[in-house]
Amino acid sequence: MNSKKINWAAAGVIASVAFGTSAIAQSSDALLDKLVEKGILTTKEANELREEADKGFNTAYSVKSGMPDWVTSLKFGGDFRGRFEGFYTDNPDFVDRNRFRYRLRFGAVATIVDDFEVGLRLTSSDAVTAGGGVGEGDPISGNTTLQNNGSKKFIYIDQAYAKWSPLKGPEWIGSFTLGKMENPFVFSDMVFDGDYTPEGAAAQLGYALNDRNALKFNAAGFMLDELGASSHDPYLLGAQLRWDATWNKKVATTAGVAGLSIFHDENLVNGNVPNINRGNTRTVAGSPQYHFNPVVADASLTYTLESFPMYPGAYPIKFGGDYMYNPAAPSSVDNYAYSAGVLFGKSGKKGTWDLAYTWKWLGGDSWWEELTDSDFGAFYDQGNPPGSPPNSGAGIGYGAGTNVKGHIIKASYSPNDSLTLSVKWFLTELINPFPSTSDSKISRLQVDALWKF
Repeated sequence: MNSKKINWAAAGVIASVAFGTSAIAQSSDALLDKLVEKGILTTKEANELREEADKGFNTAYSVKSGMPDWVTSLKFGGDFRGRFEGFYTDNPDFVDRNRFRYRLRFGAVATIVDDFEVGLRLTSSDAVTAGGGVGEGDPISGNTTLQNNGSKKFIYIDQAYAKWSPLKGPEWIGSFTLGKMENPFVFSDMVFDGDYTPEGAAAQLGYALNDRNALKFNAAGFMLDELGASSHDPYLLGAQLRWDATWNKKVATTAGVAGLSIFHDENLVNGNVPNINRGNTRTVAGSPQYHFNPVVADASLTYTLESFPMYPGAYPIKFGGDYMYNPAAPSSVDNYAYSAGVLFGKSGKKGTWDLAYTWKWLGGDSWWEELTDSDFGAFYDQGNPPGSPPNSGAGIGYGAGTNVKGHIIKASYSPNDSLTLSVKWFLTELINPFPSTSDSKISRLQVDALWKF
């Protein structure tokens, strides 16, 4: 058989393979590489066949899906998490509580020509009060509590964005996002709850100094509220610089520094935005008494062992922490926060597991209370902290947010790639209890089963 016939045969094989799944498409690439290796095809001919296969797949995809030809792919995905949760304390003024909850997220991402993508994600959440009305979802939680005799539950828009990624390496990468998006900043939940999806615009840039060191820059502006009776809408601006380094096969480090600033925070009263967390000192009018302009620094070191008992593959051990300082508030009101912890292993793949410990100290006025982890809280035995108005909404009971310190221990195991089981335990207390003689310690237990799809 001459080379021309072989080339046509190879083209036929690749074309037929290209109309399969993405896994089969990867197999077609491997086949082309093998043909090049054996001298049947040149590298140029293999690349031309790849381009022809891609064009054929895109045409077939457009016809079969009914999507316009400028949409090159449409991907679906999400996760479901079931949770048991308990709150326990020795304080007789607190009633121990048990509840069952779930979080469901489902989304789609359309990839469009000219390096664009449009994304949508839906999430479960409990309804909250905001701006004088009820109906919006909790901004820092997708959890829904099982209650009210099997009542129908809410679904909300969690992400709705457009992204342009004109820079794709090898040295520079860059993207620009508009809408309701995944948080572009890299912070622990000491700064932003993991379920928080901000609304605004963001830019993310990266530059590879070499094959081991990369610099990344993140900048964003988030709208925090829109006020019909005022031109001073509260909003947040931030910028972050990061350095990621891989020194060798065993050692990797990260380091970052960021500046955040909230403008017109005098309008962030509890009646305007969902009052989920607590901890800030407030004025008689109900707004935060101090501004928020924190500087945040973080660092981590990961050491990877070649093997570890009862763990498949390389075993990472990560040490890390972060520190936040808000110069806009005086030191007399705890204007700083920090956390430190260690993570052994990493779950998420079949047979993998991890064990983590974190200590966190989150000062009352180090950051706006409504952005921090909604799971990190303690017991308030008095209705309103000093400096807060009678209508602040800070009643007696459990409260997450700032003004909390404590221990967090978590263990996770993945029996397969799609399922992760975990247990998380919080032992926390208020930095400044209310009243000062009260026992604010809380033990919070979470048992989760998370399925990814």
